[in-house]
Amino acid sequence: MSTLFDPTQAGALSLANRIVMAPLTRNRSPNAVPQAITATYYAQRATAGLLISEGTAISHQAQGYADVPGLYAPEQVEGWRAVTAAVHAAGGKIVTQLWHVGRVSHTSLQPGQGAPVGPSAITAQTKTVLIDANGTPSFVPTSEPRALALDELPGIVADYRRAARAAMDAGFDGVEIHAANGYLLDQFLKTGANHRTDAYGGSIENRARLLLEVVDAVCSEIGGDRTGIRLSPVTPANGIVDADPQPLFEHVLRQLASRRLAFVHVIEGSTGGPRELADRPFDYAAAKAAYRDAGGQGAWMVNNGYTREMADAAVSAGADLVSFGRPFIANPDLVERLRRNGPYNEGNRATYYGGGEAGYTDYPALG
Repeated sequence: MSTLFDPTQAGALSLANRIVMAPLTRNRSPNAVPQAITATYYAQRATAGLLISEGTAISHQAQGYADVPGLYAPEQVEGWRAVTAAVHAAGGKIVTQLWHVGRVSHTSLQPGQGAPVGPSAITAQTKTVLIDANGTPSFVPTSEPRALALDELPGIVADYRRAARAAMDAGFDGVEIHAANGYLLDQFLKTGANHRTDAYGGSIENRARLLLEVVDAVCSEIGGDRTGIRLSPVTPANGIVDADPQPLFEHVLRQLASRRLAFVHVIEGSTGGPRELADRPFDYAAAKAAYRDAGGQGAWMVNNGYTREMADAAVSAGADLVSFGRPFIANPDLVERLRRNGPYNEGNRATYYGGGEAGYTDYPALG
């Protein structure tokens, strides 16, 4: 029987164990450029079977938070190249998370201080992070978005394709397409944000169209075996909701099956919160079955509040990978701590977003 610490395969990626570091926004990349300290941070955590980078903007328009990294300018690629080199030198594997926040942004972060974009002109009922001249982060409401025009959508797809190529040029082992947590691709999927009446709105097939176009573009550029995707069927993160998520996500997963992806990363329940939502029940086993029955072979990755015991049970029940988020912030050697069943460092929430080494690279490893 497989265990959490056994090696495994995810597409073209040979992984030393089944423990994955989930993407974690840390807001330490001024001008969207990863810094030397970023390389230290990821290399410290390279004992994970796979590292998934923090969300990385595919374009200036895709930016939604202060000081998050990008992959749309040469200096950003160079910054990431130092990170991937450090991870590989430490024996790790790393993919980048390709991110377009859509409506979850602020005019001060957009090109020309324009409005953020989304499938429809519906403001996200959430906040974003801005950082002032003194380096102090603050949470502010997102700005009112404008609806993307039909003729703008091919440009969005092209941005994903270019960012995927930039990721490979930067030395990443692959990419994860962020289609979760209320960001752009999730906004197109879900009825709460998508009120379009054209070919990208209305029916399930139409709402899934942009996501599948992006997946096809990325796969054609770097190969499906180096491409993963993150989905969150029911999380209310960033003010997102769908009227009937079960058929929507079973359709999406059946369509993804033929794309021969490296992995499918599923957030169970509310991101960083309850794993079961009374008002939004979801059958994850049925969703996985829809993917497998349609021929999907990608590694199945589960996420949200997993403990060592829960992770063991998930792997025993057939999960291929388990991703851990916040525990990796305070425990750079989380793999070893999971192996020993602790002890675990406690994270300092005051240093999660923005800043320097404090709360970023100074957490101690086991002696």
